[in-house]
Amino acid sequence: MGKIYTPATAAVGVQEVLGLLEGRWKLVILFHLFDGKIQRFSDFEKLIPGISQKMLAQQLRKLESDGIVSRKVYPQVPPKVEYRLTEWGQALCPALDSLLKWAERREELMNVAK
Repeated sequence: MGKIYTPATAAVGVQEVLGLLEGRWKLVILFHLFDGKIQRFSDFEKLIPGISQKMLAQQLRKLESDGIVSRKVYPQVPPKVEYRLTEWGQALCPALDSLLKWAERREELMNVAK
């Protein structure tokens, strides 16, 4: 059974969730990991050309500490590190898909109003 929210507790809960996803690059990183994809650090550098190595490392560390992304290090030279969504992170996909559909709906409504 889910929690029962009041307007105040719902607002706090949404604020906490948005805090997990805030930042310029986190959602871009997540979209590159959806559908069970596994990416290496160098893959992200190619896929997200505007991000610095420092920022990419920070965002991946934060996503990992929040339990959204898992990191696997292989003991080899040169180092090999892979990133993937955790089960909880993968569960975020439908919510983000819903947000995209919601945004598309706005575009449709704006075009109808013209």
